[in-house]
Amino acid sequence: MLLSIGTIIVIDTDFTKDSEKYKSKVIDMGDGFIMIDYPTQIKTGKTAFFLDGTQLLVTFVDAKKISYAFRTEVGGRLNRGVPMLKLSYPGDEELIKVQRREFVRVETAIDIAVEQDGKFSHFVAEDLSAGGVALNLPKSVPFAAEDVVALTIVLPFENKEIKYVKVHAKVARIWEKDGRRIASLQFEDIKQMESQNIIRFCFERQLKMRNRTQ
Repeated sequence: MLLSIGTIIVIDTDFTKDSEKYKSKVIDMGDGFIMIDYPTQIKTGKTAFFLDGTQLLVTFVDAKKISYAFRTEVGGRLNRGVPMLKLSYPGDEELIKVQRREFVRVETAIDIAVEQDGKFSHFVAEDLSAGGVALNLPKSVPFAAEDVVALTIVLPFENKEIKYVKVHAKVARIWEKDGRRIASLQFEDIKQMESQNIIRFCFERQLKMRNRTQ
């Protein structure tokens, strides 16, 4: 099992608009669940109290220094001298590997608005990651390689919530794929909250694609 007793985990309340992060440790494990000590908020050190049924995103690093993530749900609490929180554990086969603190690039046809010199253009994405985005281009392109533009990325989540991520990006290159023109853009100085929303979206898409192939 990749997750073991004593493993430090980071918990992201990815279904709240604040997307706060918490730190905890695995104290015990069972079939389909883990027991952790009460999480503390990373920024303030305050103890967190999650209601049963709260859905969370957990990331951790295994013994080989590989990062993984999984979705979980609070299933109760227990006190055996130490107060513990019970979280569901989907098993090693359901873990998502995290690469360079970013989830892998996922194909997704989401809407993206590009602003340059006060003018807005609408595009549909080819793919997305926490580090950048690829756009499908029309015949007339309002920007060129090395340009810096402002993006508004529309992220529709599985729970019907919609987030609008605003970030500046540099046009890395313009190329062709299957007879289509694609622009690859790299995010610049992206805020942590915006990055977390993109990571959450990519994570959901990965799970959705995996479920389709099973």
